[in-house]
Amino acid sequence: MADDDNSLISQDEKEFAREVSQRTIEDKMSSSYLDYAMSVIVSRALPDVRDGMKPVHRRILYAMKLAGNDYNKPYKKSARIVGDVLGKFHPHSQEAVYESIVRMAQEFTMRYLLVDGQGNFGSVDGDEAAAMRYTEIRLARLAHEVMHDIDKEAVDMMPNYDGSTQEPTVLAPNFPALLVNGSTGIAVGMATNIPPHNLAETISACLLLLQKPEATIADLMRKIKAPDFPTAGFIHGLAGVREAYRTGNGRVVMRGRADIETAAKTKRETIIVTELPYTVNKAKLLEYIADLVREKKLAGISDLRDESDRSGMRVVIEIKRDAQAAVVLNNLYKMTELQKNFPVNMVALVHGVPKVLDLKKMLEHFLAHRKEVVYRRCLYDLERAREKAHGLEGLAVAVSNVEEVIEIIKKAPSPQEAKQRLMARDWKCKTVVGMLAKLKRPELARPAREPGNWGLRGKGSASVYRLSERQAQAILDMRLARLTAIERDKIVIDYEETVAAILDLLDILSKPERIVAIVKDELETIKKNFGDKRRSEIDESGEEIDNEDLIERTDMVVTLSGAGYIKAHKSDEYRTQTRGGTGLTAAGTKDGDVITDLHHANSHDMVLFFTSRGRLYWKKIYQLPSYTSRNSWGKPVVNILPLVEGEQIEEMLTAGDLERDDLWVFMATRNGIVKQTPLKAFANPRTAGIIAISIDDGDRLIGAKLARKDSQAMLFTDGGKAVRFETSKVRSLGRTARGVKGIRLLEGQQVVSLAVSDSPGKQHILTVTATGKGKRTEVEAYTLRNRGGQGLNNISKAAGKVVKCILVEDDSDVMTITDTGRMIRVKTETIRKSSRATQGVKLIRLKGDENIADVVRLPQENGGGDLLPPAEGS
Repeated sequence: MADDDNSLISQDEKEFAREVSQRTIEDKMSSSYLDYAMSVIVSRALPDVRDGMKPVHRRILYAMKLAGNDYNKPYKKSARIVGDVLGKFHPHSQEAVYESIVRMAQEFTMRYLLVDGQGNFGSVDGDEAAAMRYTEIRLARLAHEVMHDIDKEAVDMMPNYDGSTQEPTVLAPNFPALLVNGSTGIAVGMATNIPPHNLAETISACLLLLQKPEATIADLMRKIKAPDFPTAGFIHGLAGVREAYRTGNGRVVMRGRADIETAAKTKRETIIVTELPYTVNKAKLLEYIADLVREKKLAGISDLRDESDRSGMRVVIEIKRDAQAAVVLNNLYKMTELQKNFPVNMVALVHGVPKVLDLKKMLEHFLAHRKEVVYRRCLYDLERAREKAHGLEGLAVAVSNVEEVIEIIKKAPSPQEAKQRLMARDWKCKTVVGMLAKLKRPELARPAREPGNWGLRGKGSASVYRLSERQAQAILDMRLARLTAIERDKIVIDYEETVAAILDLLDILSKPERIVAIVKDELETIKKNFGDKRRSEIDESGEEIDNEDLIERTDMVVTLSGAGYIKAHKSDEYRTQTRGGTGLTAAGTKDGDVITDLHHANSHDMVLFFTSRGRLYWKKIYQLPSYTSRNSWGKPVVNILPLVEGEQIEEMLTAGDLERDDLWVFMATRNGIVKQTPLKAFANPRTAGIIAISIDDGDRLIGAKLARKDSQAMLFTDGGKAVRFETSKVRSLGRTARGVKGIRLLEGQQVVSLAVSDSPGKQHILTVTATGKGKRTEVEAYTLRNRGGQGLNNISKAAGKVVKCILVEDDSDVMTITDTGRMIRVKTETIRKSSRATQGVKLIRLKGDENIADVVRLPQENGGGDLLPPAEGS
């Protein structure tokens, strides 16, 4: 039965079954996917390092060349070229081919155009190009140089997709096209993104590499400093560029060109944008900016309009009166594509294999290709010169023996017999024999594929020449006019020049240095004819936008409560009032809390926080919690600074340049200890803080002021005592030192204020007591003495316990704060001057058990002006 079943299967079916191999679906899918991936990588997405072209671009340019669509010929319809490309070389969608043509014709996409377009090829606003039936194209002049040598067999050819014709595997540009115009492509599992560069700079780097092959990437970067984009703008910083050139991966930070102008009449600032980063769509950018303004994510812009025309780009961004254009511009850089990163990924095909290349390797591969092109071109020219010389040799022999040649032809019964007789005869010709002797290897002067027993025979003066079949036929076809004396001379001269060319080509092919010289000369010619200036300006000092650049500079008031709540708000929320008013609430407080400190400064100023334990912390004012309401509590300072348990902020000091050599920080403690330390000792902010002064047990820091070399310090006690001495009497100490005695305290007293004066003749001491009394006393009324004394009387004991003493001038503004949070701002000139021992006058009407908590002087330039309506009862 088994035999019967087997008989049902034919012998062919058995053979087929043996040939079938079994494969899992995973193996089949894997191999198929890899085949597809490599096809995309090699045949579509990645450029060749030698000519910088993807296959579609290479085929477009070659098809245009075959169609005679050169730069000096009339334009042809884009549709015609697209049809040629599709029909002969690239059987894909017509949209893909036309899109590639459009990109090569767009000035805002290509740094150097390869296609000269006529018609609508799109815009930087994202407008699409017109249909291919409406636009016309031809090769750009530079594209002519890309294919200059392909007719001389300088590159390999391969069959097209159906084998009906040939196409080049690579073009032969005589400039580094991949770097000059860049390339972008996404393959399977890899991508490339190479920025465009300036042609003159790139060729300069090539010339350096030809002259000095051991040149480093750093050497090359002295020639190629950064990419050069067709849309100009700025290259903001070179750190990412250097990394990209060194490793093949990096980033280029691009910025548009934006200038700030101020209107002569309105004095309002306006941002004018005239250039955009590469690949940024202007229309979408403006739309996005408008959305940010509507959503209140971008403040300070009152109007936005596009005034671009055929003369160039012009985007106008009008700034509000109360905004700063520089801050708005920084926000535009941070939040929009007015600043954009170009991720560099220099991947290209090297002999068909995708590789990541650094700058030097890209140039080396181009130069190697260029040397090969020149070598193969010389071989082609040598072959053509040999063929020409071969023909001229026969004509030279004929004109030298014209009578014999004519006699043989006349007597021959037929042309074929005449040819044979001419070939069989040994001829003498001094010109030919002499020229061939110069070649030393006469066979190099003839085409190797010419068959037959012909050429130079014999040696020396006895040498004779035998004609080849092609030479004999040329003699038979020669017109009689060429037998004239003039034509005979031309043949000889032409032959001598051709032999000289052969000798030169042989010398080139035998000497690599001559090939290098040719490559160098051709590069210099391209640089001279097509080189131009950079478009993208380089900002080598460019850095990342810091958050500080996005913060508007404005005057701020920082308040600190006894319970440790801190906040910042604009100082223009207060108006100047006369003394005796009820004041405004500076900050809301919890039950039992009081405002203990207030400081006025710019939002970008650095605030140095000195704590009761003698430690120092740093913060910019814009980093502090900001509130629009005066009645808000603020934020606990322990959430802002890393304070330890029991530690409190005792002094807030505004500082500018911390590296100054002419300033010191003068500190004083409650027990009368003083110390001064150079400001630059505090120039390195640390998150955890540092020790500013070592504090004894039971003591605490009460003040810290900036002092100069000739400054004078004053200490004031709560019992009404004061001492004045020169800060130079206190030697400069390190950060961790304890300090020295500044005042000898009486029983039960403690130091409440520290003042440092630079102009004692113009300044006064404003003394304020807890009962609301205050007085002004000239600084010079306090006798200058040595530190460590008991001090002089500062105010009458009847005025009450001293809360604080501060330095003021006649036109100063001061803010006085009560322990309930009420505040009054007064001019010091409204407080009469008094001697040291007087009571003073009432500064504010206190309510019930209310007491004065603090008093602060405001900077002169920010004083005055009705900023808020007067408080009720003022």
